[in-house]
Amino acid sequence: MPTTIGNAYRPLRLVYIVTLFSPLLSGCGFNSIPIYEESAKAKWSDVLNQYQRRSDLIPNLVETVKGFAKQERRVLEAVTAARAQATSIKVDASTITDPETFKKFQDAQAQLSGSLGRLLAISENYPISKSSQNFLALQSQLEGTENRITVARHDYIEAVCLYNTELKTFPGSLWAAVFYHSSKPMEEFTIADSAKTVPPVKF
Repeated sequence: MPTTIGNAYRPLRLVYIVTLFSPLLSGCGFNSIPIYEESAKAKWSDVLNQYQRRSDLIPNLVETVKGFAKQERRVLEAVTAARAQATSIKVDASTITDPETFKKFQDAQAQLSGSLGRLLAISENYPISKSSQNFLALQSQLEGTENRITVARHDYIEAVCLYNTELKTFPGSLWAAVFYHSSKPMEEFTIADSAKTVPPVKF
């Protein structure tokens, strides 16, 4: 009977101990890893949202350019193909801990950026584009989105740097080894900003 009673009180003692030491654990950075991890995931979601915004603008931009640059079929097809490639890569929260998928995502987006840059550059050769309100509006939206992408990527890189550093340094490395086995280092963007930004085109 005494043994049974002792076993019954064990969970209560455990709760008491955890409650007693939780302020100390928090002060020692015990909660830093999950906090930084969730922050980095949120920043990643914003990166994806901005790339999706850009992808949504592309079909209208291509159709508009077709109206005054029909002979530039190769460039238009390259943009469409690059967009299809970029959107075919399935990405989610797990992508940032998967180097192979993350690299595929980066490369596809970089290729799309290059194709968009060429598409906007050829527009300089067609005076009608300068008076197309639809084209100018789309161009403005696209440039704004590129700026948002740059900001989102910068915020993500900073969040990942903070998270990865916490995993590798004391006391974060201790908490990771003991309590956060599933927390893995996250991937950072390695492609230069210039490679992912559409070159500005002035009309």
